[in-house]
Amino acid sequence: MSRELKTTVAIIGAGPAGLLLSQLLHQSGIASVIVERTSKQRVLERIRAGILERGTVEGMEEAGCAERLHAECIPHDGVILSFDGESFEIPVKAITGHNVIVYGQTEITKDLVEACEARGQQIFWDCPDAAISDVDSDAPKVHFTAPSGEAVTLTAEIIGGCDGFHGVSRQAIPAERRRAFERTYPFGWLGILVDQPPVAHNVIYANHEDGFALASMRSETRSRYYVQSAPGETVDDWSTERFWQAFTHRLGTLGQQVKTGEPIEKSIAPLRSYVSEPMRFGRLFLAGDSAHIVPPTGAKGLNLAFADVRRLSRAIAHWKSSGSDAALEGYSLDALARVWKIERFSWYLTTMMHQFPEHSGFEKRMQRAEFDYIRSSEAGQSTIAENYVGLPF
Repeated sequence: MSRELKTTVAIIGAGPAGLLLSQLLHQSGIASVIVERTSKQRVLERIRAGILERGTVEGMEEAGCAERLHAECIPHDGVILSFDGESFEIPVKAITGHNVIVYGQTEITKDLVEACEARGQQIFWDCPDAAISDVDSDAPKVHFTAPSGEAVTLTAEIIGGCDGFHGVSRQAIPAERRRAFERTYPFGWLGILVDQPPVAHNVIYANHEDGFALASMRSETRSRYYVQSAPGETVDDWSTERFWQAFTHRLGTLGQQVKTGEPIEKSIAPLRSYVSEPMRFGRLFLAGDSAHIVPPTGAKGLNLAFADVRRLSRAIAHWKSSGSDAALEGYSLDALARVWKIERFSWYLTTMMHQFPEHSGFEKRMQRAEFDYIRSSEAGQSTIAENYVGLPF
């Protein structure tokens, strides 16, 4: 049994990026169909970052999905840097005029799913075999098996590849037309989620001789904490007691304020920087993790994906209303110009705030010198602040 479908934009991936793209296109009167490889439940239960740039909040507003965000979010007006127990705060709002916002990615996904379903958006969940063809034609296609068992061919005018690093979209670009740039870091982040008040209102980035630590929050009663872990380590290598000892020690005097507890979630994530160029091939356009990965230092992953999607939705809307391909043709170069700036900031913070096993005493002194410079320099703090709240586009 097979079925033929047609739409203007086929979206691969029902994570926040794909859902936002669909919602923004709907606001412009453009039809789309979403194909997602996993279940709705799994998408809704993913625990991810929760620090939002102003541009991400604007994207939710443009999508008509920001009501609960504004009601429940927690604004942050600064960021704290710590080095071997010495700390200072960068007054981000005072410098830029903008806050960053704490509102979990899980909550964003819920808001977007609810909005899409309320207007009858067609989403095919549980389609792990999706494949893409004819992307260099005017009628690109997505082939997949629906949960009903039907073999579906979805013909579109444009495909939005929002299916993450392991998805099929990037692979649909011929290998000889792709160029990858990658930096794999020699450590990971062990993260826990705990129902305890945060150690501080603003995020803390700590460089300690024993390794990095980060203190963040999801709400006034739920905290997200991380410590640098060694390559090859697993969650089983980190008992709750070991985590709290390492975390509080690396925060120095700030660690005395930590309220410990039994984690409700624990995981380890590797760190890497990755960019695939170009972000367009024919009528296939990549957005978010399908095209690039940033280390979590700086909390840019979701924010960068939303920036891509907002740019792509505008290009599609302009093409549809004007008949001109100019905005579509410029999408990849324009998006990558910003992507590389965000990659630089995430790499910079990662390099300054972590312990690298290959570093000599010289590199460690350079880290300390950079920390001292930022602490004493208005220009240095302005650089951190403007990147932290998000570069405009």
